[in-house]
Amino acid sequence: MDKELRQYIDFYKSERDTISANSAEVLNAEREKSAEALGTMHVPSKGAENYHVTDIPSLLSPDYGINIKRISMPMDAATPFKCDVPNLNALLYYQCNDEFRTSDRDYSKQLPEGVIIGSLREIAESHKSIIEKYYNRIAPHDEVMPVLNTLLAQDGVVVYLPKNSVVSRPIQVVNVQSGGVPTMVSRRMLIIAEENAQAKIVLCDHSQSPDVAFLVNQVIEIHCGASSNIEIYDMEESSETTRRVSGIYARQQRDSQLTIDTITLLNGMSRNNVKVEVAEKGCNTLLYGIGIGREKGIVDNNTYIQHHAPHCQSSEQYKYLLDGESRGCFGGKIYVGPGADKVESYQSNNNIIASSEAKMYTKPQLEIYTDDVKCSHGATTGQLDENAMFYMQSRGIPAEKARQLLMQAFMEEVVERVNIDILRDRLKQLVGKRLSGEMALCGTCGAKCAKK
Repeated sequence: MDKELRQYIDFYKSERDTISANSAEVLNAEREKSAEALGTMHVPSKGAENYHVTDIPSLLSPDYGINIKRISMPMDAATPFKCDVPNLNALLYYQCNDEFRTSDRDYSKQLPEGVIIGSLREIAESHKSIIEKYYNRIAPHDEVMPVLNTLLAQDGVVVYLPKNSVVSRPIQVVNVQSGGVPTMVSRRMLIIAEENAQAKIVLCDHSQSPDVAFLVNQVIEIHCGASSNIEIYDMEESSETTRRVSGIYARQQRDSQLTIDTITLLNGMSRNNVKVEVAEKGCNTLLYGIGIGREKGIVDNNTYIQHHAPHCQSSEQYKYLLDGESRGCFGGKIYVGPGADKVESYQSNNNIIASSEAKMYTKPQLEIYTDDVKCSHGATTGQLDENAMFYMQSRGIPAEKARQLLMQAFMEEVVERVNIDILRDRLKQLVGKRLSGEMALCGTCGAKCAKK
């Protein structure tokens, strides 16, 4: 067994009673299986298949603090910054590390009948049958990080949307890292959309303690019932000391539509895994992402769409802008299984390297076992257009401003995919700030924007 995993298995065995006492029966029921599974696994090393730039062993090696006694960490919620998106008019909830917290408003009377949003721990007790049916049923049981999350997660967020429910306002969950010592955060989210349900969900990651090292191990499971429509906007704007491994795992039933947009603006190291099982016919899957890498940051997106049914569509578009000594990686795989006829699937990865020290790795893949399909993939990596730079400078635009405008124009196509008008407009501003070198924090820790 790898030593990086041994320390967590030993920790769990020694603290089993405390971990279980501060969680819920449904979550606890999955822990022993996870401990057993971890004992047979190996941590993928840097340079291994699909791990060109992410070093999982080095992430797991430090002796992080783990808050199994659920000590409440301080969080500055006095100023509901809402990701600094004015007039978003969202239903606002928080997670401080891996602890669910409500905002200062009670939204229960504003939700459609039957909709439940709240603490995973509490809802697993009050609505046990719902959580038992869906919890840990979509996340993989053969991958280190999601299994480790299942072993240690004690709370999280549930969004339950019953049949025919439509939540018209965006649901916003602000994730805040807080603490004074290096901390491992096992964050969990369960999204259940039954038949014909609809919602837009905005996730925002921030660090209230920008000088503290955090390892965030996030798992999000999404059940998309028949004809449901779910949009996820996952925005990370944390700190250079934050290491985040995020897994979004979804299963789609017939005629459902799923949109997942992964936006990395400010980070230390981010590995975003998105896996979608298209289980029934007539589904539409849309995956988008932007990654801005500066200094020595790492942005690593890995996607896997599995088409198991006919008459489905999927589209992926990821763009990266890398500066300084940053590293970017995109690994995307589209699988079309036997009998999945009439599938149309497209994948695109475009990258700009803005410095001689930055590097990008890209690996688009198709695996097709039927003939009657339309599938394509492509990747480009280049530098800023020198002719465009010359043209703009010849008309009086300073070189640095011209450079910023060209980079922002490059990102525009993916930013336009955001289907919430106010969020899209604000995201354009945040991208502009980040490209100009500003640490465009949303106000979580009260830090002022600062030039790098």
